[in-house]
Amino acid sequence: MIVIFCDNIDDFIVFLEKRIMNEIFYEMREREQEIVLHFLAKVSDTLILYETKQNITKSTNNEEIITSLENIFTQVDPSLKLITGKIREIFLSYSS
Repeated sequence: MIVIFCDNIDDFIVFLEKRIMNEIFYEMREREQEIVLHFLAKVSDTLILYETKQNITKSTNNEEIITSLENIFTQVDPSLKLITGKIREIFLSYSS
């Protein structure tokens, strides 16, 4: 199992071409004031989980954040969809 954490969303987007599905999973962490994004990719026979975190401000509405991210991902590939969920746990259990 390989987990790659990207420090910024630009690096995260660069790796989208390696993805194996069109879904990007996200979870809002209100207490930490951040949104975490994940997607699965495959390099040769190895599954890789790419992850990034983005800080959010309290004044920003969650709906605005999701809409903004959807606009970014649509520019990269219109087939990309943001899905609320925690792929990390699924990935870790699958990799075991």
